[in-house]
Amino acid sequence: MSYRLLTAVILTFLFFGCIQQSKKEKSFTSSLLQYDAEIDGLIKQMNLEEKVNMLHGNTMFSSAGVERLGIADMKYADGPFGIREELQPHSWAPLGWTNDSATFFPTGSALAATWSPEIAYKFGTGMAREARIRGKDMILGPAINIQRIPTGGRTYEYLSEDPYLSSRLSVGYSHGVQDNDAAVCLKHFALNNQENNRGTVDVIVDERTMREIYLPPFKAAVQEADAYGVMSAYNKVNGWWCAENDMLLNKILRDEWGFAGLVVSDWGGTHSTVESVEHGLNVEMPEGTYLGQALLDSVKAGAVSEDVINQRVLEILRVRKAIKPVPEDEANQIMTSQPAQQKIAYEVATKSIVLLKNDGILPIKTENKPVIAVIGDNAVRGMATGGIGAGVKTLYEVSPLEGLKSRIGDQAELIYAQGYVPVLLDYARIFGNKPQEEVDKEEREKAILNKKLNAEAVAVAKKAEMVLFIGGDNRAVETEANDRENIFLPSDQDGLIQKIAAVNPNIITVLVSGAPNDLNVVQPNSKALVLSWFNGSEGGNALADILVGNISPSGRLPFTLPKKLEDSPAYALDNYPRGQKKGDVFVGLVEETDSDITGENTGDNKNDPNKGYYSEDMLVGYRWFDTKQIPVMYPFGHGLTYSIFEYSALNTDQEEYGADDKITVSFNLKNSGSVAADEVPQVYIHRINPSVEWPFKELKAFSRTALNQGEAKTISLEIPVQSLRYWNEETHSWEDDLCDIELLVGASAGDIKLTKKVSLK
Repeated sequence: MSYRLLTAVILTFLFFGCIQQSKKEKSFTSSLLQYDAEIDGLIKQMNLEEKVNMLHGNTMFSSAGVERLGIADMKYADGPFGIREELQPHSWAPLGWTNDSATFFPTGSALAATWSPEIAYKFGTGMAREARIRGKDMILGPAINIQRIPTGGRTYEYLSEDPYLSSRLSVGYSHGVQDNDAAVCLKHFALNNQENNRGTVDVIVDERTMREIYLPPFKAAVQEADAYGVMSAYNKVNGWWCAENDMLLNKILRDEWGFAGLVVSDWGGTHSTVESVEHGLNVEMPEGTYLGQALLDSVKAGAVSEDVINQRVLEILRVRKAIKPVPEDEANQIMTSQPAQQKIAYEVATKSIVLLKNDGILPIKTENKPVIAVIGDNAVRGMATGGIGAGVKTLYEVSPLEGLKSRIGDQAELIYAQGYVPVLLDYARIFGNKPQEEVDKEEREKAILNKKLNAEAVAVAKKAEMVLFIGGDNRAVETEANDRENIFLPSDQDGLIQKIAAVNPNIITVLVSGAPNDLNVVQPNSKALVLSWFNGSEGGNALADILVGNISPSGRLPFTLPKKLEDSPAYALDNYPRGQKKGDVFVGLVEETDSDITGENTGDNKNDPNKGYYSEDMLVGYRWFDTKQIPVMYPFGHGLTYSIFEYSALNTDQEEYGADDKITVSFNLKNSGSVAADEVPQVYIHRINPSVEWPFKELKAFSRTALNQGEAKTISLEIPVQSLRYWNEETHSWEDDLCDIELLVGASAGDIKLTKKVSLK
């Protein structure tokens, strides 16, 4: 064979190999493509001004259609855990309606704690129904960024530190919404993993880490649920703003994954005209600074082709065709929150609550009508609002104390004490604009009041047979636009717990938080420890049902609870930007300020707050703690019940598997306890002799399973070998790492019950 012929054969092989690889990755075909022929006809009837007018917001939560052609405006519903109240067209001021009160659904980390795609589907169903009552087309959710840092201001909104768990829930949520006539808008694409300086930070991440950790939930929702919308994030990724990131929006999202819908910017997150529209952004929100007159001028000047405009309009109209507008005379005719959705909120809440520790004090026994001290501001504080950004004008919210009174009635005497001064939202303090002398004065006054409330709580605890301490964070502590400085319980709750323990050791601690807290004081001073989340309109009823034993707890941690913050990867490696916090892009919109929120990156200094170095690579969450053998307070996936489960007889359908096979894992699960309960068995993969570096183990399957007392089931789970591939940064493709693996089946990442070795060939 001649050299030229050999070269031609090789090039042909490589070319068709690339095509085959590309086709393999692009096997998904969106249902939105069915409208293209009809849309082409519509676009031909539109003038340039009408097209450009569709590419930016025309009110705070809508973008324009073309009335003369019967194309309705696109109406967005701010989510992702409840439909926002109606606002003035061009401000954040509410309209003051009486029928726009919605159901407050449990927030993201609570939903993730259910470990149930089925529950996520119901959650999406409830959100869609209330969105349609209000005449909305697209829900700005689910929020599915990976929980990279425990201090993240939106950890409570996001789902999990694990891409597989987040993916399964994202798909369930998205199906639930779109099966009920509304569109999802996956957010925030991509790598929006911090709130401090989110409007300026440039995330520096290697491609393998991005592909294997941070993008899978988005890819799964696009390819498995046919998600119609995506919201670009505020930050940069590897030098490009997300709203104009050609690699993210065009090459990955559209070309590789087959996404056919619309990309909307985060509010105020657009930074250019030409780059944004050419690199994949469809709609600038909430106004047209870049994709309005400036875009029209750019097209007329020849800087942007009208073909690009036509493509962006086509992508918007696909969603408009798939989601039929709600007629004006049918929208907003009844109260947004409805009983069916309230029931869903209750179910999510009951299945999300995590029992971390129980020395036998739970469930609460009321035979002798005990005196129970209920201590803590979170026993009575609502969590539907209170922070920056997402909030719900909820029809009602049952507090923990109200739930306890409802469920316990006269079977016990409940005595309440506030216990501590809560943190309340203060824009000036968050962004450093309050004079120090004023801050000092407030702190002195707060300390005096806190001392008084502490004393009242201790006095109440002395009178009681047991103490229900209901503390944790609140929505002002965990808030959009601001990461926490630490994970200690605010308002010196640790000090109060120690004072209470000195007079009454029978403490049940309930943490109402959406993110990790430091438990080094609380854990040893509590006979039971419960994580109750920001758990929605029915959160108080759900908590009470768990505490009194009407329902066995069944939630599992969607993140790791570290022994201390400094053990977590971004902090241990000192790669979480700690520099001076700037004004926030969203807060700038809310306050209508002219603060500098764009900024530019300066050099490669690792202390630069505008550089986010993801040098922990794939070792996020439990992957870090397991690989580095760092002990944790409670592991990823942990959660107790009021029953006991036995695992046995782990088996696989084969001993060796090829690259296109599926590993079928089966084992027996028995409820050998005294009550019905749900267990969440989890399957992790440990690679024994890999050819590339991997975390010690990774979650690859799970199953939420309900079993009655004494009942046993054979659990069967499938793991496609293709899901074990890695991203090769040299070939820019997914490749197999065919090696021996150990299947680890357990109740959490830290509680492995069964193991078995198989081989990938």
